[in-house]
Amino acid sequence: MKKSVLITGAAGLVGSHLVDKFLDKGFAVLGVDNFLTGREENLADAAKNPSFRFEKADVVERFDFKNPFGGNFSQVLHFACPASPVDFDILPLEILEVDSRGTLNALEFARAQGSAFLMASTSECYGDPLVHPQNEEYWGNVNPIGHRSCYDEAKRFSEAATMVFHRKYSLDTKIVRI
Repeated sequence: MKKSVLITGAAGLVGSHLVDKFLDKGFAVLGVDNFLTGREENLADAAKNPSFRFEKADVVERFDFKNPFGGNFSQVLHFACPASPVDFDILPLEILEVDSRGTLNALEFARAQGSAFLMASTSECYGDPLVHPQNEEYWGNVNPIGHRSCYDEAKRFSEAATMVFHRKYSLDTKIVRI
């Protein structure tokens, strides 16, 4: 049986490239997206691959996806979140929801599956940094009520939640700050 992964935000820019990369590496992939900002055409090539399945769903809603390829998912990659500065004005509540409820749902799902978990974060966690380049020990210079705060703080919450699951449940977690 092939290893399989679940990728949230699969129709987004980064998510769709991850779908292609995992398919190229021989994985079976279940992509999940609600098309809030992702585009169906980003998955056009993947849709032709028999090792790809797609589920239109919002990760903010509690989920229990069945693996269409059998067994449990080896990895859950959480890449769902509107990330364009344009979205900060248009979708601020959605951003907060996907990186709070959505992240908690994805973490719970990974824990139930016994899957490794990778969370897409951002250098925006550093806010308006006073140190360049930033290293992981730098905590940042964030305005928690500023224009970008819906995104900055949502990602900071997601990182905190990911680390709680790592410490409390020994979940195999990774965070990448794009």
